[in-house]
Amino acid sequence: MFFSAKSKGFFVEQSEHTTLLARTSAPVAPFTIEEVRECPAGDAAALAEAVKALQPKKTPSGYLNACCGIYPASRFVRRASLELKRVKEPGYLAEVLSQQFRIEAEKHTVHVLNATDGTDFDVNRAVQKETLFCGLPADDVTAIQDRLLENTIYPERLELGSVAMLGALSDYLKFTKSKSPTLVLEIGADVTHSFIVSSGGVEASRPIAHGLESMIPVVQKELGLKDEESAKKLFLSNTFDFTGMGPLLIKKLLKELQSSIGFYEVQTGMSVGQIVCTQLPAKLTWLENAIANALGISRLELALVPWLQSRQIIVSDAVISSGFDPRWIGLLGLMIQHNLSDAVAAETKD
Repeated sequence: MFFSAKSKGFFVEQSEHTTLLARTSAPVAPFTIEEVRECPAGDAAALAEAVKALQPKKTPSGYLNACCGIYPASRFVRRASLELKRVKEPGYLAEVLSQQFRIEAEKHTVHVLNATDGTDFDVNRAVQKETLFCGLPADDVTAIQDRLLENTIYPERLELGSVAMLGALSDYLKFTKSKSPTLVLEIGADVTHSFIVSSGGVEASRPIAHGLESMIPVVQKELGLKDEESAKKLFLSNTFDFTGMGPLLIKKLLKELQSSIGFYEVQTGMSVGQIVCTQLPAKLTWLENAIANALGISRLELALVPWLQSRQIIVSDAVISSGFDPRWIGLLGLMIQHNLSDAVAAETKD
């Protein structure tokens, strides 16, 4: 299959809740972000319309050639401390995966990075023991690629969106000279991926088995609704003000977050001072405030434009006026050229 040369760049991020798309004036920086689009996950018609809007004139292949960030529910990004004297032992990394995270290496596509700068972990030149194990089930890679192709998107590069997001956020904290460790949450339907990130990299990671679905029974009970399906539709519709119910909705999640933060603060002597939720649907962004207030920390207000300018990326006025918020940080992470995104560019191709 041949694809024509192109002067534009295209970026696509598919998460559990939303698909974000962008067109840039060139494939790699320096460039201008010319246009962005957003549509609900799983809405094939809306996605087709967004693709057509970004690339009105079809390529000879009929595909949108894009750098793609993905967030499969089965993904993992886990921080681990290795025994450097053992890293050259055959099977040691697979042993860490199995014993610490209960993940079978042979069934997964796995990439190991240095947790501080996102570069590839090289067993032959290992000098730091803090690492990130990143991956997903091997079968999911093929399924995701097939699904993208069905939607006329050809993934020139396929990355775990979480990794690109973490790299971008760490880079942003470095740019703003932030000294405050930041709690980063990717709240999915069934799992919340929790990270603590600083300008020095990923400090901690933990999946928590509570997501949006665990909040639905609370909604049903508090509002006296007849079934969970009715509660779910109301919760996701944004036609009712749930902010007053926030503390009840996040009670289970909050307990786990407090445990994780407490452990980190005792171990490091550092205090987590701010939070950002990168994966919430637009209608549920109020949950970030609820969690921040319950934890007694502030929300991280992202000033994306000056940071992007430092990376030779200009944001067009049209894009700025469309509303840039924390949910775009993962897509932007696919664009910037830094060690972390470069290191995992071929992650799902290994």
